[in-house]
Amino acid sequence: MSNIWTILQFVFFFGFLVFIHELGHMFVAKGLGIEVEEFGFGYPPRLKKLFTWKGTDFTLNWIPFGGFVRPKGETEADEPGGLLAAPKWKRFLVLVAGATMNFIFGILLLIVMFSVAGGQDTSKVMVAEIAPNSPAQVAGLAAGDVITRVGDYDIASFDDMSNATKQYLDQPVAVSFVRDGVSQTVELSPRSNPPENEGAIGVSITYPVISLPFAQSVGQAFKTFWLQVETTLMIPVNLIRGAISSEEARLVGIKGIYDMFSSAAQMDQSSTVATTGGFPIYRLSIISMISIAVGITNLLPIPALDGGQILFLVIEAITRKRIPDKVALIINNLFFYALILLMVFITIQDFRNPVLGP
Repeated sequence: MSNIWTILQFVFFFGFLVFIHELGHMFVAKGLGIEVEEFGFGYPPRLKKLFTWKGTDFTLNWIPFGGFVRPKGETEADEPGGLLAAPKWKRFLVLVAGATMNFIFGILLLIVMFSVAGGQDTSKVMVAEIAPNSPAQVAGLAAGDVITRVGDYDIASFDDMSNATKQYLDQPVAVSFVRDGVSQTVELSPRSNPPENEGAIGVSITYPVISLPFAQSVGQAFKTFWLQVETTLMIPVNLIRGAISSEEARLVGIKGIYDMFSSAAQMDQSSTVATTGGFPIYRLSIISMISIAVGITNLLPIPALDGGQILFLVIEAITRKRIPDKVALIINNLFFYALILLMVFITIQDFRNPVLGP
């Protein structure tokens, strides 16, 4: 039953991210005087026309997932009041509106998360989970312990933790930590050949959660947003430089995103880091991350995506010639089918090599 509930949550939230994306396109289009013929709740085939508002039919469709917007003149430039007949600046604003809604929603989720659940103290490293029968469990470490020192190395970041444990592989080392305000020390031996999906001492680590006033929550939310954008855009560069592995740079599809959401749901239920009161901090974090990722992806300069249409606009502005409607339609269709094939391939990879955590 819990798996079914997790699936239902995922379908609702992911569909909602698609819905607000399309809602952004519609609001901006109508606000700029571009006619919108239909806004659909869910995907066709149509189940029922609900009502008409300012010339827009609002419909309910059979596939209860997300939504879509159909502006007038989306593929033909000679329709008065249509999208392609509008000035370039209006078309640009309509195209970026969907991603902007995803960005805004992701940031709002982060603000709520930081306001209610607190922020992260990135100057400390805390144990989130411990693998059974690992050196950490045998030594007595527990989730919630803040690690302060490994051997001769002070620990103040994830890199500090990783680098320090590598210096003591297969040899006893003192690990100092703070539990409930009391400093303690245990001895353990980091493994040079740990089991698959486990680290040298068998812990997953995170940053401790600290309370934040609202103003700091807003600042932390924007900081987290820009960090995700920067990290995403730098993936190809870091992959070429060898700064990250191909596994770390892998693309994930719906199956992989669900795996991360499911793992986050389990962490919300079992982790002592998820704050009191059952607040779903890890799921909120994943939903925010997905919303921002949807926005970034849609702005990539790939035909069939919003970013591809913006690329057409840029070419039109430079050459002062519009790409012929039929040519643009053919290019969009070709890339659309290519993206479908890519998603099928990615989904197969997600089943073969599941994403293990958020």
